[in-house]
Amino acid sequence: MTEVVSGQDLIDAGMTQGKWFGPALAAANAHLEQGGSFEAALAVARGFQPEPVGPIMPLHAAGAIGYHVNIAAGLPEEIANVEAVTRSMDLLMRTPVIRGGAIMPDACPAGPVGTIPVGGVAVSEAIHPGMHSADICCSMAISVFPGTAPLALLDAVHQVTHFGPGGRPQGQKLRPPEAVMRLFGTNPLLRDMTGMAIEHFGTQGDGNHFAYVGTLKSSGETALVTHHGSRGPGARLYTKGMRIAEGYRTRLSPDTAPQNAWIPADSHEGDDYWSALQAIREWTKQNHAVIHDMAAERLSARVSDRFWNEHNFVFRRTDGLFYHGKGATPAFDNWADDATDLTIIPLNMAEPVLIVRGKNAPNGLGFSPHGAGRNFSRTQHKRLQAGRTDAEIFAAETKGIDARFFSGVTDVSELPSAYKNAASMRRQIERYGLAEIVDEVLPFGCIMAGDWEANAPWRRKRQERAERAAREAERPEG
Repeated sequence: MTEVVSGQDLIDAGMTQGKWFGPALAAANAHLEQGGSFEAALAVARGFQPEPVGPIMPLHAAGAIGYHVNIAAGLPEEIANVEAVTRSMDLLMRTPVIRGGAIMPDACPAGPVGTIPVGGVAVSEAIHPGMHSADICCSMAISVFPGTAPLALLDAVHQVTHFGPGGRPQGQKLRPPEAVMRLFGTNPLLRDMTGMAIEHFGTQGDGNHFAYVGTLKSSGETALVTHHGSRGPGARLYTKGMRIAEGYRTRLSPDTAPQNAWIPADSHEGDDYWSALQAIREWTKQNHAVIHDMAAERLSARVSDRFWNEHNFVFRRTDGLFYHGKGATPAFDNWADDATDLTIIPLNMAEPVLIVRGKNAPNGLGFSPHGAGRNFSRTQHKRLQAGRTDAEIFAAETKGIDARFFSGVTDVSELPSAYKNAASMRRQIERYGLAEIVDEVLPFGCIMAGDWEANAPWRRKRQERAERAAREAERPEG
């Protein structure tokens, strides 16, 4: 089949759709017919792109846009963490379309200086894909299973869920609801992801994502709490969004940090991207629900209550501005059509999951924390555990709970000591008036991906090659 350049190819390459697409596509495809490469054809098309209308948008002056700081630091590592977070927020606030920001008690840096931190909120006139990150709609969901034993529920979830890279194994794939598939099929940014939407449905990924079983402090009833995002579809949409945003950044504000590039809300691309975000949100909500429902079906159990909330997303409020929560839980009224008045804040696998009611605190810009956050990177934390085996660390930190790693290999960077002090998080939620704790899910057990890379095929092959080479070196000559 002969390769051609399409309008979607130009959009994916960060070009802004317009009347110039027609002659640009004709010239690009003529270049391909003459034996040119696809990349060169895109460059030909880009030459037709009109110059930006109006002056370049300069950065805000340093300190011109302020932000709220809802975080306390005492220990040296906490002070260093806050300093790193504020350095990034200081630069982020200089982005021309930014109108305000806040940091939560669980804030920690992520990426190069200027990147919105985990536990950060940024208010803008536009949509910034980099401010929701590749894990679009990372979220929490809870279902209550009255009359179900915690161990039975944890075992059932372990049997029906899937952690790790890629999708579910062959023979175990699931199809999202048809309404979700229609959303994918009708959006120009998602229609090439319908296969992935099926492949990754019913999966939870890796890192800090989990399935947690416990009992409600208020009633003793058993509950399942899951934490994960939009998997491959969200990651691919993020990549497309960053390309579109970069096209605008280079034309409108080249001094803006690339990670803070934006898509104008009133543009054709802005409409498509906003609609795609809502479709990804619905896919993720259903991805939580299918895991909970499969566990219920396996146990022939009843679910008496269920609610959910995202904490990695973009919300448009009545002021017309876009509120980006990067690891920040919405705490304002009616934050979504399906919102209840309750949201979920986990701390670590050995601590209760908090069920809270948001307070729409002005100093939080209507958000609360999304978890406990970290004072150390994963690598730093592992270095601090030197001198003890993974088994020793695991035994000490999971005493009293049924902690499991789906891959069978412990990931010490996800054990409780990797996170900020849970009691301190609770005190700061109260101190800054960010949310009211109304109930808790007391821990029984938790499933996480674990260090799946330890036994990844590429790593096993490398180890096998090294072992063969060692045997060859030891073989006597002659």
